[in-house]
Amino acid sequence: MTSPTPDRDAHVVLRPDLESLPPYRAGRSAAGPQGVVAYKLSSNESPYDPLPRVRDALAAAAADLNRYPDPGARELSAALASRWNVPADHIATGTGSVGVCQQIISACASPGDEVIYAWRSFEAYPLITTIAGASSVQIPLRSDESHDLDAMVEAVTPRTRAILICTPNNPTGAVVQHRDLVVFLARVPSHIVVVVDEAYVEFVGDAGAADGLALYREHPNVVVLRTFSKAYGLAALRVGFAIAHAPIADLLRRVGMPFAVSSLAQVAALESLRAEAELATRVQETLDERERMFTELVRQGHPMTASHGNFVWLRLGAASVDFAGLCANKGLAVRAFAGEGVRITVGVPAANDRLLSLTAEFAHR
Repeated sequence: MTSPTPDRDAHVVLRPDLESLPPYRAGRSAAGPQGVVAYKLSSNESPYDPLPRVRDALAAAAADLNRYPDPGARELSAALASRWNVPADHIATGTGSVGVCQQIISACASPGDEVIYAWRSFEAYPLITTIAGASSVQIPLRSDESHDLDAMVEAVTPRTRAILICTPNNPTGAVVQHRDLVVFLARVPSHIVVVVDEAYVEFVGDAGAADGLALYREHPNVVVLRTFSKAYGLAALRVGFAIAHAPIADLLRRVGMPFAVSSLAQVAALESLRAEAELATRVQETLDERERMFTELVRQGHPMTASHGNFVWLRLGAASVDFAGLCANKGLAVRAFAGEGVRITVGVPAANDRLLSLTAEFAHR
């Protein structure tokens, strides 16, 4: 049989709707002048090294790297179910909360459908939506950086399949109030999946903030997203999870990539759950530093809204990129959103001190 002659002028057929899809922009690594310690404050990572007990567990687990991980993360799922007092079949794991979010959109949205979310919010939302072939419906934030829930409800159409609620909101740090989300859910048709993305929930200090788990218990269409990347300090291992009622959670497990959560990630997450008391101390140190930074930024004259993540938000508008450049020249990597603002991760005190000296300089230009 003669093989066909390749057509050297032919082009492979790719999805045309993805040609304009921008790549996800990760926070820049830190670099600075020679002899200056550089700090990365651009990715909302924990500034602390892994707990010794987590490192020990990972070292022991490395002996089995020739074996595939448990595809269902059953031990981890059982531990999460016990920790949050939910049935084990209500847990679905994935590669960070962003990976699980992609599983959700893949499970409920297809070409011609719509996904509603606030903007600016987590920049992976438009990427995830576009990859699914659905259309983004972006609802501008209010002037206080919070979600405009009324406008989000009014944007619902027969094509709406999911609504993403990021609380605390990344990058602005504002939380959605629980009472407001209760009213919101009463107005949203029950066939629409409502995702309460709580990637930063451990850093929330507002007693009135939305409680995603309480809402999930009352609404079968509510999905709660959590991650081990932030407060638990496991960003490199990529492990997150959803809490959802059985029909949704089952489909999330089916659309997830097999073996997505590595054995090392599962072991580290389990050990971190056992070490929550130690990790709570680290979270409190971050909260103390966030409060110190916020208070000083207000004193310097920057217009601030309270942040409930492990970061602060400077609404610098057209000056955002210039400020990020000033920081980079001084060995600090921060995250600029051109024309909007700068998100700054709460780091160790020395990094925060340097940052505050630069914001003071910038405020008096």
